[in-house]
Amino acid sequence: MMSPTPLLDQIESPDDLKRLTREQLPALAQELRDEIVRVCSLSGGHLASSLGATDLIVALHYVLNSPRDRILFDVGHQAYAHKFLTGRKDRMHTIKKEGGLSGFTKVSESPHDAITVGHASTSLANLLGMAVARDALGQDYQVAAVIGDGALTGGMALAALNTIGDSGKRMLIILNDNEMSISENVGAMAKFMRTLQVQRWFQEGEGAGKKAVSAISKPLANLMSRAKSSTRHFFDPASINPFAAMGVRYVGPVDGHNLQELVYLLERLNELDGPTILHVVTRKGKGLDYAEADPIKWHGPSKFDPETGSSDPSTSYSWSAAFGDAVTELSTQDPRNFVITPAMREGSGLVGYSKAHPNRYLDVGIAEDVAVTAAAGMALQGLRPIVAIYSTFLQRAYDQVLHDVAIENLPVIFAIDRGGIVGADGATHNGVFDLSYLRNIPNVQIGLPRNTSELRGMLREAQRIGGPVAIRYPRGNTDRVPAGTWPELRWGTWERLRAGDDVVVLAGGKALEYAERAVVDLPGVGLINARFVKPLDTAMLREVATSARALVTVEDNTVVGGFGSAVLEQLSAWGLQTPVRVLGIPDEFQEHASVERVHARSGIDTQAIRTVLAELGVDVPLGV
Repeated sequence: MMSPTPLLDQIESPDDLKRLTREQLPALAQELRDEIVRVCSLSGGHLASSLGATDLIVALHYVLNSPRDRILFDVGHQAYAHKFLTGRKDRMHTIKKEGGLSGFTKVSESPHDAITVGHASTSLANLLGMAVARDALGQDYQVAAVIGDGALTGGMALAALNTIGDSGKRMLIILNDNEMSISENVGAMAKFMRTLQVQRWFQEGEGAGKKAVSAISKPLANLMSRAKSSTRHFFDPASINPFAAMGVRYVGPVDGHNLQELVYLLERLNELDGPTILHVVTRKGKGLDYAEADPIKWHGPSKFDPETGSSDPSTSYSWSAAFGDAVTELSTQDPRNFVITPAMREGSGLVGYSKAHPNRYLDVGIAEDVAVTAAAGMALQGLRPIVAIYSTFLQRAYDQVLHDVAIENLPVIFAIDRGGIVGADGATHNGVFDLSYLRNIPNVQIGLPRNTSELRGMLREAQRIGGPVAIRYPRGNTDRVPAGTWPELRWGTWERLRAGDDVVVLAGGKALEYAERAVVDLPGVGLINARFVKPLDTAMLREVATSARALVTVEDNTVVGGFGSAVLEQLSAWGLQTPVRVLGIPDEFQEHASVERVHARSGIDTQAIRTVLAELGVDVPLGV
């Protein structure tokens, strides 16, 4: 039987790719798209973005010489075709699985992966650093970054672009313009990208564009005639183009799915000195009808039928949805509420809120620092802002939390999604540092709801007490409660779930689920829902620390500076010598695997807790 991928079968490295004729490249790109769909259908993955970037990746590897030339992918989730072409096609079925390939680019995985990445807007600063290093060492290779225009909403990318233009160093920036990040792009930069495609100079033909670029390069001027079908304009009037104003040569927009023209352009741009931006227009989900029609849904799907796009309907209720429903209802009651998100409307459960309260909703794009400081400005003027943000994305706004919100004790609520281990996305997305990096900021208070009722109670109570409050919940599913459920919950208090004064286990959030199962059949072992990390419930802590033989703290956070550390600090301040075993995520980055597997190997799952209790002398039944 003939292989469905006869061209891809010949390729083990980019050197093999170069043996194909240019006429064969579109067929190869189609094989790659078919394989990307097949792989993602098995267990999920970053589908739509990888489909959209396939032609561009084929062209880049056909022209450049990886790994000598460095090809950087911003975020890295669009690089599946890159992985196929760089010696990893036989392992693509392992992507995002334990022991398998990362869902992003990763330096330790392949010499062809120029950067390890999972967050947006970092590629251009890396690109600048590599160009500086190349020139400082007297070397000669190309550095090229593929960055989506959504990533240009991040201040880091724009700041790097400013320095890149001033440096004058040779580098190539591919602006992969598909009008999307995960949601639709927002902001002035996205609007500007749209105007580039409808400028009157494009409609008037190629004459003015050819004249504008003739001063740059005669071959590029001639290219205008050859590339008329795909090249929309070459120009350098700084008055209407911010890239040119920054000192970066701009070329485009061009059709990102026309491989012949992409190769031709890249070959010539690769010869130019100085920094150049090639603006490439692509379609997210390219080649798969249902992904093109709904690229948001197909950004990162779970397992599905590749023929129909159907998947098993989910009846689960996520923590994100629980937050979205709660904040929508709460904001109906309080007109001061205003929700801010950094490009995470869908992921943070805010689609319903954005429709119910469109005038009290702000998406700032991939600019977490802006989200936090904008919230500070709102709070200073009388609003009660709620920043809906992933744990690892809040890391990117640490100084803003400290400097702009906490110093003046402003009433900003941080709804922190994906707190703790997230699983398949791995080290770049595991939210296991937030308890530690927030706990050391004065005025910041931290709650860990165990279920939807506690989440709702904490949101309402946070509004009452004011000040900066972080409410942190995990990725995954939780319980549904009826609308109008607003339980009374006194801030800073813990809950005794199980009596016992021999050994007492203290856990909150996701870790509490494991603790509950671990102690269910163990007489004398107490269990406390330690739902507040800051402030601690010092009254209950002193009570159990003076009556129990030992304490065990369990947290879905690094052991360095987290909840267990807070307990030890408090006992030390009291001069108490009660033994404490601190269970949490080890002080090392956790590679991708299922949430349960990472928790097991980190020593915080049910069996790990029972093992520690046995070590403390608790009679734990064998094999249970």
